Amino acid sequence: MACESALPAIMDEQALMGLNPNADACYRQRALAYFEQLKESLDGWEVCAQALAKGVYSDDHIKFFCFQVLEHQIKFRHGSLTAAQQQLIRETLMKWLQAQLMNVHPEKPFIRNKVAQVLALTFVMEYLTLWPKFFFDILNLVGLNPNGVDIYLRTLMAIDAEVVDRDILHSPEETRRNTLIKDSMRERCIPALVESWFQILQTYQHTHSELTCQCLEVVGAYVSWIDLNLIANDRFVNLLLSHMSMEELREEACDCLFEIVNKGMDPVDKTKLVESLCQVLQSAGFFSIEQEEDVDFLAKFSRLVNGMGQSLVLSWTKLSKMGDVKVSAGTLRAVEGKVPLMLQLLIHEDDDISANIVGFCYDYLHVLKQLPALNEQQKTNVEAIMLAVMNKLKYDDEYNFENEGEDEAMFVEYRKQLKMLLDRLAQVSPELLLEAVHRVFNATMQNWQTVQFMEVEVAIRLLYMLGEALPASHGAHFSGDTTKTSTLQSMMRTLIICGVSEYQHSSVTLEFFETVVRYDKFFLVEPQHIPSVLMAFLDHRGLRHSSPKVRSRVAYLFSRFIKTLYKHMNAFIEDILSRIQDLLELAPPENGVPVLLSSDDQLFMFETAGVLIVNGESPAERKQALMRSLLTPLMEAFRMLLAKLPQEANEERQAVLADCLSHAVGFASRTSKAFSNKQTVKQCGCSEVYLDCLQTFLPAISCPVQRGPLRSAVRSFLHRMIICLEEEVLPFIPAASQHMLKDCEPRDLQEFIPLISQITAKFKNQVSPFLQEIFMPLVMAIFEVLSHPAEENDQTAALEKQMLRRSYFSFIQTIASSGMNEVMASQGAENIERVLFTIIQGAVDFPDPVAQKTCFIILSRLVELWGGKDGLVGFPDFIYKHIVPACFMAPLKPTFDLSDAQTVLTLSECTLTLHMIHLKRGLECIQFLQEYLPSLQVSPEITQVTETHLLPSGSMTGVKHFISLKHCQIHTNSMVFTKTCQNHYPSRWRRVHTLRLLSLPTERCFRVFCLVSRSVFVRIRRVYLSLSA
Repeated sequence: MACESALPAIMDEQALMGLNPNADACYRQRALAYFEQLKESLDGWEVCAQALAKGVYSDDHIKFFCFQVLEHQIKFRHGSLTAAQQQLIRETLMKWLQAQLMNVHPEKPFIRNKVAQVLALTFVMEYLTLWPKFFFDILNLVGLNPNGVDIYLRTLMAIDAEVVDRDILHSPEETRRNTLIKDSMRERCIPALVESWFQILQTYQHTHSELTCQCLEVVGAYVSWIDLNLIANDRFVNLLLSHMSMEELREEACDCLFEIVNKGMDPVDKTKLVESLCQVLQSAGFFSIEQEEDVDFLAKFSRLVNGMGQSLVLSWTKLSKMGDVKVSAGTLRAVEGKVPLMLQLLIHEDDDISANIVGFCYDYLHVLKQLPALNEQQKTNVEAIMLAVMNKLKYDDEYNFENEGEDEAMFVEYRKQLKMLLDRLAQVSPELLLEAVHRVFNATMQNWQTVQFMEVEVAIRLLYMLGEALPASHGAHFSGDTTKTSTLQSMMRTLIICGVSEYQHSSVTLEFFETVVRYDKFFLVEPQHIPSVLMAFLDHRGLRHSSPKVRSRVAYLFSRFIKTLYKHMNAFIEDILSRIQDLLELAPPENGVPVLLSSDDQLFMFETAGVLIVNGESPAERKQALMRSLLTPLMEAFRMLLAKLPQEANEERQAVLADCLSHAVGFASRTSKAFSNKQTVKQCGCSEVYLDCLQTFLPAISCPVQRGPLRSAVRSFLHRMIICLEEEVLPFIPAASQHMLKDCEPRDLQEFIPLISQITAKFKNQVSPFLQEIFMPLVMAIFEVLSHPAEENDQTAALEKQMLRRSYFSFIQTIASSGMNEVMASQGAENIERVLFTIIQGAVDFPDPVAQKTCFIILSRLVELWGGKDGLVGFPDFIYKHIVPACFMAPLKPTFDLSDAQTVLTLSECTLTLHMIHLKRGLECIQFLQEYLPSLQVSPEITQVTETHLLPSGSMTGVKHFISLKHCQIHTNSMVFTKTCQNHYPSRWRRVHTLRLLSLPTERCFRVFCLVSRSVFVRIRRVYLSLSA
């Protein structure tokens, strides 16, 4: 709130000392408090204005501070200032600007930028009303003074950011204001501004390159919305072209020309503009790329050419749609006239220059795709683009594969752009692309031993990329089109036979395995190549490669390869298992031996081993033996480490041991992914093995230390075992649950509840006795955790509680939906009531629509189960005392956000609960509502409509969803609503009367009505909105 008292006419010098970056913390704190005091004061800003106008302070930080205070005043309080105060702001700014004209040394850039922002804010606030001569006043003041021109140009850029820049979000009101400002500027001052730009460019082009570049930036920013003829004329273009020849100006001149070319205009005019500009640039020698050594300029020039090319393509597209064949043909010739220049830039050794032209290249290929047939020149162009892309895909010598940094990341992004071009080439001419890749691939593979790694890598990469460029349904690249399949088969055969997998570079190795797995269907056609590829995976080329990055990726790819081709692996299963045996060992943390694979990579290896064992053709006894040999070492290591854990005093060491134990459980769990259900586990004879694992792992949940990670791991294993072992896992659940409920953290409970819910949903009545026993202990544990106080600003604790609350309601929902009402009914009246009250509380009091929706689903189900004549004793009273009020009170809460999609679903469930109550209680429900609704200040008319829609003969469309009050906003204009109803739906209007919207609390009245009747309002919403707009 603004301070009433005026501040002293002089500034607090002690506080100002804190503005120095090297000041002590106490001074900085005082400066911050003083800043807030000046901002909140009604006239404190005047002290700053006076200091600026008179040049009282020379310290840059104090001057910046004063402008910040002034900026705050203009931005947030301008409308409340008196005319004299507004005039004071204008005078302060102009006096300060005038003082700069005399300074030998200009202010620091950060001061000048802040002044520009303040001037721009003042302009936005006052130009249309109080200061229409803003620009003329500044131009008359600064003339061509370099210090003044600098502030003038910075101000223009700040105005562009406030008024024009589309990257900055504006409210509808601000957008309308900005449109008015631009319209007014076009009428009043744009010609004068353009003339000032020309004078600045001409005056300072040889003496002050920084000002000239600033001015070129301004021209580029403003050209998008001013009359192009003011810029695209001989004197301006000639000036810009002269700047293209000046080393310090050429890059900014390129950007300026790019903005001119990018301006939206008629396609014919755009074509003429681009063509005339191209002719001038070509005459001046700018198209001779090979003679230019300045790569920074060429990057800008490439962007300019890209803009010109894309503008021509856009013009051609528009003209083609208009049906102007002759003119569009001329525009197409203009596009193709730029292709040689485009190709020069595309193949340039600098990737930035090449990347800047990719957009034009892509658009040109899109044009060719739309043509009925390609002429010879166009085919030549396509081939040239193909060769350029293939060449530019190559790594350079400086690429660091082991420690990829920013440069490497930029090249990866550039490669993605080139891939888009390759995909587009495939759409234009798939035959040409397939032939070109085949030619390059074969030539490289014949001599791979003597070719540089980047040549080999890109040859295999091209084969890999064909998989997406020439898509096939479900990866069926080796069926269908004979030409394509035979070519791909030939290349895959060559890839495997030629021995390139032995190439000593990680990029080639990775590309080999990526390609093999992408075309894994090839091995269904030619399975004789499987053994050689398996060996590549298993030896020094793959899982035992010297590079950890290669080993990690190959572990994943090997898993995919096996899962696709498991039917062809029967002859190799035991050989594979023996070769990867050392990769399946749990690495104890204390042995210090470096491991080949990380624990995450080992997960893929265990899954692969499980797939091989389960899908082999061996008898069940052999499968059981193989699975036991796979899992027994894990169980033994687990027992040993678990025994050590409680004895370890060092917490870091405990965490390491617990991590290792968790990995062991995770590995065992991952092997079970090969099974789809209990039947497959029994067929393989593996049930006993997994039961042994379960008995081995369960003691971990009672470990006194590192409970969190251990319990989490065992819970995940139990989830898998419920799927794989089904009822065989049930004997282990009670004891496990008791241990897991001891000393619970919110996250422990949150993860435990889904396990109980899974058991409940799967086994239903089989686990009813267990659920009856564990229900209240679990509920009490949840209540206890939720009751723990948390710090007000602890967002993590608040989120954990919210998620736990959701899990709790989800658990109750699972029990209710599974028809196991005896679980709750057996808990005793006091406990049942306590649980029911938590559901009511969740439905009404907590602003969490996900939990609220679940609560109403529970209430609806409980009404269905217990709301009839033979239901739970005392439940009908609970319905009328708590459930019905909850259905009305929840939507009336101010936190009930009807613009949120989850809230709309909550409203739907709320409505369904009301109808379920009426279905179960009949006329008694109607009679209660006649007494209850008036207490909500609802009119008799609405009560009557409510009854009508609850009756079976009433409109059932009204129960599906609530209407969003915030969308309709009927409470903002009752008269418009009334008029809409009367004019467009007279019969419905007579039915609902006026609803007394003018005399009742409108929002509440409307929400209650919409709870039971959607049909009236849903059809008039659009009409209402159009009238109220």
